[in-house]
Amino acid sequence: MSIFERYLTVWVFLCIIVGVVLGQLIPAPFHWLGELEIAKVNIPVGLLIWVMIIPMLLRIDFTALHEVRKYWRGIGVTLFVNWAVKPFSMALLGWLFIRQLFASYLPAEQLDSYIAGLILLAAAPCTAMVFVWSRLVNGEPLFTLSQVALNDSIMVFAFAPLVGLLLGISSIIVPWDTLLVSVVSYIVLPVLVAQVWRKYLLARGGMAALHHALSMLNPLSISALLLTLILLFAFQGKAIVEQPLIIVMLAVPIIIQVYFNSGLAYWLNRRFGEAHCVAGPSALIGASNFFELAVAAAISLFGFESGAALAAVVGVLIEVPVMLSVVYLVKRSHGWYEMGNKHDVKPDPKK
Repeated sequence: MSIFERYLTVWVFLCIIVGVVLGQLIPAPFHWLGELEIAKVNIPVGLLIWVMIIPMLLRIDFTALHEVRKYWRGIGVTLFVNWAVKPFSMALLGWLFIRQLFASYLPAEQLDSYIAGLILLAAAPCTAMVFVWSRLVNGEPLFTLSQVALNDSIMVFAFAPLVGLLLGISSIIVPWDTLLVSVVSYIVLPVLVAQVWRKYLLARGGMAALHHALSMLNPLSISALLLTLILLFAFQGKAIVEQPLIIVMLAVPIIIQVYFNSGLAYWLNRRFGEAHCVAGPSALIGASNFFELAVAAAISLFGFESGAALAAVVGVLIEVPVMLSVVYLVKRSHGWYEMGNKHDVKPDPKK
């Protein structure tokens, strides 16, 4: 992992401090930025999100989809957890903790917004950091690549209906026009741009040209994420100063769903006799959240100062430490996994 990836939680904490301080000292510029919208899409954030996610999408090789058949058990388990379990379990945990257990400690007018942010966070799996987690557990790289490519293909069509369904079940009004604009702005168009750019780079200079472009873009992607977080916390500063425990309360259902879904995916892979080099990344992908998309959609649907935006950002805050703990558990349990799985194979280093 890069220094930024390893210390993501530290950078997020620094962004909280900088954003809160600036938002309290000079609120006017941030409110001006918040009003720069077209079709309810904030222009500064839209540009930052594009700079943030296009380098991630450049890594995705959709030609790897033909590898899906090789790992059908692991692919099936991951798809089941990602799309049939994780979003619904998060909606349930949001209802349990936000509407029931913590309701008296949270601002009543933001309860629905907090739950919406949690739903947005869990509605799509991660497309970038999972490559890091897979490498750390000695995962099969072709499985990880094909699974991410398949998830991204599904996300283009499933994100809006899934979010709309879960928001409706949670009795939250669904702004369908804004939701569809968000999907086009933050999923469809970036995927198309990234894939056209990827083909151009590969045709021009092969993988060397692609890797060079990614090395140039990664610092910009990181800077865009940090600037987005500073903007968010500048708007959320008042709520955080008045009730700092909000972040802790929002983190509880997120942490539980990560451990639940990663554990479920890991156990199901073992149950179906999948190799550990597939089960490890399957568990991590199954529990992952596409927090960049969640932040963008939350801002578009509910605004900078919404509980939804804050809930999505809490997902960024806890991403690295929680997922690293899952990596540790997957590696420590390798012996236990092999005891119940006679089909375990090691990844081929020549691949």
